[in-house]
Order: sequence, then structure tokens, then C-alpha cells
Amino acid sequence: MATDGPVVQVRGEAYREVPPELARFAVTATARDRDREATLTRLAERAAAVRVLLDGSGPTVARRETGDLRVRPETRRSGERVVAWHGSVTTTVTVTDFTALGELMLRLADQDQVEVAGPWWELRPDSPAHREARHAAIGDALLRAREYAEALGARVTALIELADAGPADRPMFARAAFAGGGAGGRAPELELDPQPQTVQAAVQARFTISDPVLD
Repeated sequence: MATDGPVVQVRGEAYREVPPELARFAVTATARDRDREATLTRLAERAAAVRVLLDGSGPTVARRETGDLRVRPETRRSGERVVAWHGSVTTTVTVTDFTALGELMLRLADQDQVEVAGPWWELRPDSPAHREARHAAIGDALLRAREYAEALGARVTALIELADAGPADRPMFARAAFAGGGAGGRAPELELDPQPQTVQAAVQARFTISDPVLD
């Protein structure tokens, strides 16, 4: 793109740490038995118990997704004789109420043959934090351009080009695993500290400036 007059090119950046908005964790129910039908029956019962607990959590659970169903035979090292069947099903749970997160995870982990892993802290895809970081990066680019122009005795006159140059944000997580054993009784309390999320934005910008004063 042709321009009249001198041009300054700068990179604007913004870095923020903001509280997470979502927490995800995984709940895996497992079963093992010599009989395949017995394994499937136990797996279905344990998965149903998980669903009952999640159904009773009210608005604490914003979303849940069941996937990764596995049923496999266990064979002897030599030959194909099946000695047992293993089954597992995993449900991913998304929570927005962090005050009840620890209690919910421990209640699930207290179920027989249930493992809980997580949480993974995240921001919503449409979180205002992303927009605020982009705006701050643009402001940083303009500030840098003005500083360069002022050092030359000039001023910024127009924007030529603005392009996004920032890396994608990555969710941070803290992993903990709880294996259920059906001990019964009231589950212990667990306090979890949400991890701040890093939000970054960067832009490349080109500006025209007035004629420098080089004397």
C-alpha cells in the first residue's frame, strides 16, 4: 500500500491475569467382573448414581457431557482366554459456582469405583476479558507510535494497517484425582483456589507520521 510521508511500524501488547469463569472436571465410573453382563450392569448402575448426584446439584452444574465409554476384555498373557471384563464411562462436568465445586467433587469421589480428576480452570470463549486485552494492545501500539514520533519531533497522523499478532490463550488447570471407595458418611470439605487465567493480545500496526525534525 503506497503512503505519503514517513511510516512507523510498532507492536502493541497487553497481558492480564483475570479470575476464571468456568471449571471443568472429569468423573469416571468403572467396573470389573469375570462376567461381561455383570460388568455392564455394574457400570450402568454406577454411571446412574453419578447422574443422580449431578441432577441434584441444581444450578451448580452448567453443563455435562458423557463420552469415552470403554468395555474391554482382560486376557491372559498367553492366549486369548478372557479372565475378566473392564468397563468405564467418563462424564465431563462444567461448573460456574466455585463455592460448591470442592463439595461436589468429593461427593462424586465418594461413590463406589468412581474417579474424579480436575479441575481445569477456564474463561468463557466470549469473555469480556479477551476484548479488553485486544483494546489494551491497540492502545499500547498507539502509545508506542506516538513515543517514536515524539522522539523525532513529529506526530502520528493516520493509521495504515492494523493486524492481530497475538497467540491463542491457553486455559490453566490444577489436576487432582480422587478415587471413590464408597466409604459412606459425610464427605470431608475441600477448598479449591481458582487459578488466575492469563489473557494476552498483540497487534502489529503501521502509522504515518508528520515530517521528522532531525536538526
